[in-house]
Parts: sequence; structure tokens; C-alpha cells
Amino acid sequence: MGKANIKTAVADRPQRLFYYNLGFARQPCVRRILNLCGYSLHFGLPQKLDSVVVWGKSPTSGRGEAIAQRRGVPILRIEDAFIRSIQPGRLGEPPLGLILDPVGVHFDPRHPSKLEQILARDPLDDSALLARAKAGMARMRALDLSKYNLHDAPAPKAGYVLVIDQTRGDAALMGADQHVFRTMLADAQAAHPNARILIKTHPETTLGLRQGHFDASDVTGNTALLSQNVSPWDVVEGAIAVYTVSSQMGFEAILAGHRPHVYGQPFYAGWGLSTDQMAHPRRNRRLTKSQLFAAAMILAPTWYCPFRDRLCSFEEALDIIEARLVSHRADRMGHVALGMRMWKRTRLQAVFGRNKPLVFLNNPQKAQSIARKTGRGLIVWAGKEPPQLGTDFSCFRVEDGFMRSRGLGANLVSPLSLVADDLGIYYDPTRPSRLEHLIAQPIDDSARAPKCCLTPSKLPACQNITWPKRF
Repeated sequence: MGKANIKTAVADRPQRLFYYNLGFARQPCVRRILNLCGYSLHFGLPQKLDSVVVWGKSPTSGRGEAIAQRRGVPILRIEDAFIRSIQPGRLGEPPLGLILDPVGVHFDPRHPSKLEQILARDPLDDSALLARAKAGMARMRALDLSKYNLHDAPAPKAGYVLVIDQTRGDAALMGADQHVFRTMLADAQAAHPNARILIKTHPETTLGLRQGHFDASDVTGNTALLSQNVSPWDVVEGAIAVYTVSSQMGFEAILAGHRPHVYGQPFYAGWGLSTDQMAHPRRNRRLTKSQLFAAAMILAPTWYCPFRDRLCSFEEALDIIEARLVSHRADRMGHVALGMRMWKRTRLQAVFGRNKPLVFLNNPQKAQSIARKTGRGLIVWAGKEPPQLGTDFSCFRVEDGFMRSRGLGANLVSPLSLVADDLGIYYDPTRPSRLEHLIAQPIDDSARAPKCCLTPSKLPACQNITWPKRF
């Protein structure tokens, strides 16, 4: 089947993809990204100009591979991009981006992949692209941004050797078993006999979703488990050496300046940025970490904006995940809402109560008491703020934003935007406000926009934003 025929078929109609995993039918976000890329999903047997779609090297991918071989059609493999979501996919949160790979899959070194070909063949010397990569790395570090982002625990004291665990049976391990992980730990202990050894468990192991390769039996002498949800950036930056099989944290260790010891053959191994236990015959190019980042984060993935229902750039994807992170980190413990009129409560619940429902009270003393006892924050309508508020819990004053609505609050029209201010409120010049603080900071417009006090993190709750009906 020639390439010209494929291009003609795609131009005439969406490229038909046939799937044999019901996960594709149950994930509307994945289907939508594929639709926007010019694909339509079908169930049945592919014809001459069709393709089969499978999820990476999942247990169900064999069905699609067998049918593709029998029918003589190509395979499109899909994997999550390297920034996925706040929570692991097993908890139901859709991905922010995908890697659509017609060549192979990035974690299988036995065959080429789209990402490997970019790393091996693309010039990767464009100054604008590398500037985007450097800015992206800096921004990810500033946000403590990783593939999954539930981390909220303090980092351990620096000066340890980091050994990174992964979940058992994960396809990305490519057959690496308990023996490989035990060997890696033994090598780390032998090379650093007097150092602390911290074994970082996988986030899904911490949440009790999947089993790892290490457990309490491995805690001996100077070796300990690090099972808390700590920022991967904080963890790798505090390490004196990093050991991994194929974890994405090995990639983040490279970005943080490490040369990790790698016992598998992940996409970031073989480019002169890691100490590899297994040489890779196809990878003999020497890259910088900016080039590696540019390929993995900017060139290879397909990013999606759920607000505008369109594909987007890497930088726009960072804006989206930042907004979600701000919202999650501010609201994950829940809030007590003080002085909120009844007609405003539905909107406030939608904006601030997405993690935990708000507790609405009108008694200031009781509201503050509950905030202290439960660890919740306190949000209060700015005009209803009592004379004295405690300082031993977080407190936000809430007001309508500067683009409010098509109607009036006097007519009980809900606001499009809200301001949440932890310092004061923008209309009160007698004390500082968060808006005043932001305006006074000497930062450029591109850095200021996603951090403004109009709470972009709350946009998904606004009724005026049109979401795709699938969501």
C-alpha cells in the first residue's frame, strides 16, 4: 500500500481506525483527540486503506496486531504524553496529550519509534525550538510538574542515593523483572556504601492501585522507602546519584542535571545523557538535555485543549495543567464558606468545591473553628469579612471578577469569573491585595498571564464556556 494512496484517502475522508479494546469506546477525550487529528474510530474489520489502533503494548494490543497482520494494514500505537494529568489515569482523569505513533512505541527499544526517529534524525538545532525547550524545562520545574501531580509531601533531606521503583508488569519495563530491580538496588548500595539509599515508590503504588518491586523487607541499614507523594523534581534534585530501570523520573533526573544509571532502554537512554547498563545499537547520537526535551515534549506529542476543544501547543498545554494544579493545590483540603448568599452557593460550589464540597456557614466563630480543626481553608465574600480573622489557616476573600456576566448581580445572574485574594481585595486601597502585588512585580506579560488573580484554574466551572458534549 503506497503512501500516495494513504494521503489521497485521508484527504477524501477521515482515516478510519479500527479498535479491539473497549477502552477506546469509554474514553471520550482520547476519541476526540483522534477526531481532531483526522481519524475516525470504528469496530469491525479494516479494509485496504484503513488502519488498526492499539494502546501501546497493553495486554489487549495483541488482538489489534493479529488483525492488522492478517488484513495487511498498518498500526497506530497510542500512549500518554509525558505530562498526563493531576491524577493517575486509573482514577479516571483524561489525558492532556497523546503520542500517536505509526512507527512503534517509545518504550520498546526492539523496534524504532516516532520519538526515537525524531531524536536520531531531526536537526534539533533550531534556536527558537531550543529556547522553547529551555523555557519549558524552567516552567515545569517552577510548577513541580511531572506526569502525575498529586504530590504534596515535603522533600527529604538532601544527600541520598535515589533508587526508583516501578509497578510490576508495566509494559514500559519490557520484561524487566524483580531480579533487575534487585540488581539495581545492590549496585547502588555497593557503589555508595556510606550513603543513605531512598527507594522512591511509584505514585500508583502509594495510592494502593498497583504493586511495586520493593517493599518493607528491603528496608535495611541505610536503605529506606520513600512512599510519600513528593515532587519528583525535589526528589531528584536532592539526590547525589539516581538509579532507574525505565521510569520517567530518569528523564526528569537528566533535566535536573543528573546522569542517571539506567538498567533498561527507555527513550532517554543511549543519547549520551545517562550511564547505560545496556548499549543500544541504533542510538549513537549525542544530544543535549534541551534537545531531548524538545523532542519528547514539543515535537512528538499531540496536545489537547479541552476549553476550546482543539489541538494546542505544548505551551498552551502547560497553561492548562498549571490552571488545574493551582485549583487542585488550593482546594484539595476543601473550604469553609462564610457569608455566602443562597443564590451564589451553586456557583461557588462549582468553582471551589470540585475536590471536596464546601461547608456553608454564617457564623464567623464556628467557621473559623471548623477550618482549624479540619485543615480546610476559609473563603469569605469580601464585603462580609468579619473584623478579625485568625491567621492559623488559609483565608481567601472572594469577589466578582472584572468580566462578570451579561446581566447584573442584582438580578441574581451568576458571575463568569471570580477573584480569590489571600492578601486583601482589589477595591480596598487601605491594605495590599494580590492584584496589587502582581502588578508591582517586574515580570513579563507571558509569565504574568497564567498567574493572574482572575483564577483561570476555575474556568472549567464557568457556565459560559462551551465544553464538547462528550465531556
